[in-house]
Amino acid sequence: MAVLKVGIIGAGGIAQSVHIPNYLKSGFDVEIVGIADISLDRANEVAKEFDIPHVYASYEDMLAEVSLDAVSVCVPNKFHADASIAALKAGCHVLCEKPPAMNAEEAAHMRQVADEAGKILTYGFHFRYQPEVETAKAFVDAGEMGDIYSARVQAIRRRGIPGWGVFTNKDLQGGGPLIDIGVHMLDVALYLMGYPEPDIVLGKIHQQIGNREGVGLLGSWDWENYSVEDMAVGMITFKNGATLMLEAAFAANVEKNDTMQVALMGNKGGADIFPLKIYQEKLNTLVDVTPVYLPEINGHSREVSHFVESCLGKVEPLSTPEQGVIIQEIIDAIYKSAETGEAIKFD
Repeated sequence: MAVLKVGIIGAGGIAQSVHIPNYLKSGFDVEIVGIADISLDRANEVAKEFDIPHVYASYEDMLAEVSLDAVSVCVPNKFHADASIAALKAGCHVLCEKPPAMNAEEAAHMRQVADEAGKILTYGFHFRYQPEVETAKAFVDAGEMGDIYSARVQAIRRRGIPGWGVFTNKDLQGGGPLIDIGVHMLDVALYLMGYPEPDIVLGKIHQQIGNREGVGLLGSWDWENYSVEDMAVGMITFKNGATLMLEAAFAANVEKNDTMQVALMGNKGGADIFPLKIYQEKLNTLVDVTPVYLPEINGHSREVSHFVESCLGKVEPLSTPEQGVIIQEIIDAIYKSAETGEAIKFD
């Protein structure tokens, strides 16, 4: 089997802690041959740590000078589309970190280029690989939930505004908790619901805490230049009649420091996903089904290894460019609804 030659675009924390180490331990013959970052010093440091032979200050130079089969895109959201499109046009399969892009228009362009290039484009929705989600998906596919007609999504931190990176910079990220952590739980819900098409979206955002000095459980943030929402709330109806309620917050006055949860309601069963508990009616009795064993799976590790397997033709990608467009359309609609004060109706 030929070696899969991988390049890394962006040498920040997600590349160092997730992508690079998991490529190296994927169990397949993978070689990371190049890394590019606008900070050449940082790229050199990472290259030295992981023994990556080629280092660049621009991904354009890396794509032009190094023969690559696949690329991980690990840069701020603003640069997802351009970097992914350049890699696809250079003949590379692409694993792009979430969210897909800054908006649905960019995501649709990414999908188009991937189709034209005949290359894989998939996204870093690593929660799909968690054992709770995999098991819930098996129950859904077996008909144990029946018709899933409603879902509730929460990604809420008490005081979890990131004190590092560009997470509070709207120009570089496109938004705050909705596009950063809410997108993960929204994707899990949509994935388990079969990624239905949105119909009407109503949204509201709040900025009440992040733009003033306060307690930070994830470090101190630059509150004077805080340009994203603290909290986003949305309601989505889908063309198949299903509904979804969403709450995402970096900072909210709630009891728990961190809540990441998806709840599903179907006509034959429902579930809370984290931890997994299934609710059904059987033999004229209301029953709760709680797994006593789930395999230990690191979602990030499985995400990268599954991408490698996809590049080698062993499996199909788990997330698709089309799903990237749909989730980006919903995020766009929540922000647009919040801005205009009107519900957004899809054609």
